[in-house]
Amino acid sequence: MGKKSLKRIAAALERMAPAPLSAPDFHGADAFVWHTEPDALVPVERVSRVDIGMLVGINRSRDTLLENTRQFARGFAANNALLWGARGMGKSSLTKAVHAAINAEGTPLKIVEMQREDLPSVGRLLNLLRGSEHRFLLFCDDLSFSHDDQHYKSLKAVLDGGIEGRPENVLFYATSNRRHLMPRDMIENERSSGINPSEAVEEKVSLSDRFGLWLGFHPCDQDDYLAMIRGYCDANGVEIDDATLRAEAIEWQATRGSRSGRVAWQFFVDLAGRKGVKLG
Repeated sequence: MGKKSLKRIAAALERMAPAPLSAPDFHGADAFVWHTEPDALVPVERVSRVDIGMLVGINRSRDTLLENTRQFARGFAANNALLWGARGMGKSSLTKAVHAAINAEGTPLKIVEMQREDLPSVGRLLNLLRGSEHRFLLFCDDLSFSHDDQHYKSLKAVLDGGIEGRPENVLFYATSNRRHLMPRDMIENERSSGINPSEAVEEKVSLSDRFGLWLGFHPCDQDDYLAMIRGYCDANGVEIDDATLRAEAIEWQATRGSRSGRVAWQFFVDLAGRKGVKLG
C-alpha cells in the first residue's frame, strides 16, 4: 500500500474519531450530570433537593458529612463517603442538601452526578475535572454490584486513582442500600463455592473499605416520621392540627407497610394536594 493510500486512510479515521471533549463553563452552574455516548457534562439549572434543616432523624450523619464536605471545599483533606442503609431515609437527599449548604456558606463547590452504568467512563470524566480550578463532589446514587458485574473495577479509579492518583479537586460520594455494595447471599455463595473463597470475596468486599467515611442510615421511628411531615407542612404553609396529622399519617404508613423519610414526603405531597397548596 502506497504512502498516499495510508495518508487517506489516516485522514478518514481522524474525521470519524469524535473530537476531544472540552470542559464546560463551570462558572455557569453548580451542578452537572455526566452523560456518555457521546461524552457530555450537562449543567443542571435547578437541583431537586430539600433544605438540610428538614432532614430529621439523621443528625449525626448530617453533621459528619457536612464537616467532611466543608473540609474538602476549603482545600483540606477529606474522605470519600459511602452512605448506606435503609431505603428512603435521605441518603441522596442529604448529599444534595450538604452540597447546597456548603455553597450557601460562601464556599464554592460543584457536584457532578454519574450513573452506575457509566462507571467505565469515569477515567475520561476525571481527566476533565482534573485540570479545573474548581472542586467537585462526584456523586453516584444507588450504587451496587451483581455477581458478574465488572463495573466495580472502574470504581477503583475513583477511590484509589491508579498510577495517576485521584485528582486532588475531586471527592467521591456514593449511596447504597448495601453496606458492602453487593447482596449478602452473593458474598456467602462466593465464600462457600469459590476455589479460593477468601480471595474471591476480598476483591469485591474490600471495595467498600476504600471509602474512608461510612455513614449508616436506619429505619426511622414514629416520632421522627411525624416530625418530618410536620416540618414539611410548616415550611410550605400547609395547615393541619397535630391530632389530624397524626391519625392520617399513621394510616398512610399502614397502607404502605413501611415508614421512612420517603413515605413521609409522599404523604405530605398528598396532603398538600388535598389542601390546595402548590409546591415549588
